[in-house]
Amino acid sequence: MPAPPPTVVEIALNGMVTKAQNPNVPRTVDEIVEDGLRCVDAGASVVHHHNDEPNFGGATRHCAGPYIDVWTRLRATRPGLLLHPTMAGATADSTIEERFAHVVELSDAGLSPVATCDAGTLALAFPAAAPQGVRGLPQTFGNPATDVDWILRWCREGDVPVHISIFEPGFLRLILAHHRAGSLPRQVKIQLYLGGDRMLFGLPATTTGLAAYLDMLDGTGLTWMAAVFGGDVVASGIAALTIERGGHVRVGLEDHHAPPRQARNVELVAEVVELCRTAGRPAASVEEAPKLLFG
Repeated sequence: MPAPPPTVVEIALNGMVTKAQNPNVPRTVDEIVEDGLRCVDAGASVVHHHNDEPNFGGATRHCAGPYIDVWTRLRATRPGLLLHPTMAGATADSTIEERFAHVVELSDAGLSPVATCDAGTLALAFPAAAPQGVRGLPQTFGNPATDVDWILRWCREGDVPVHISIFEPGFLRLILAHHRAGSLPRQVKIQLYLGGDRMLFGLPATTTGLAAYLDMLDGTGLTWMAAVFGGDVVASGIAALTIERGGHVRVGLEDHHAPPRQARNVELVAEVVELCRTAGRPAASVEEAPKLLFG
């Protein structure tokens, strides 16, 4: 019997987490590069990060410059490292062309991005115990179905790999409809987000929550990765279950929420890497990750 495939570990370095929330979060170009390299050395083989630009409530066009600075330096020592950015959510007067422009610029610069696609619109709801400033946010976030179509078509025409974020079951139903219609790009990673206690969305970070998504994916052959947004992917048991079920794992300060612990990204990577080792599916190398995720 062949050995099970390695596990790809993605590190989500920062998201919208501030230094006030966790002083260990990398925010500057230098910090992102240094923290990213530490995490790759610890076993991560995909790096995702944000610049200091909001995903909602701010400019809808993100700047490619800081990404270019970070990616050029990371790839100088880790050639072929998979990297992907974020993008702003849709507003009443934004266009997908402007919101996705920085990804196009990264591609035109020869930096081979993994494109990003939130496959629907997410209501931003928070527990009553959340800080007033957080609970007061009325926004939704994400992409209408027409913008999802645009992103998938752009990736398909350029044969660009894409990370497709699934925050709600309806997101996955839309992507599976594209799959049946033959309109998905060739290189797709389905990113399943289960909900922790920091934000109220989607399926909970439980065995049955993950099982519901995997039931929907059954028979599709689509590559998938799991994360817990607003919780702890290891403590919840989702990381171990994902490794057991043949998926891949995302971890990092963008997603992690386990107060009062002020975690470091490299510690979070090390926890998942140890689970991979114990389960007999060691963490994939930078060289192995592209084939494992995108064939």
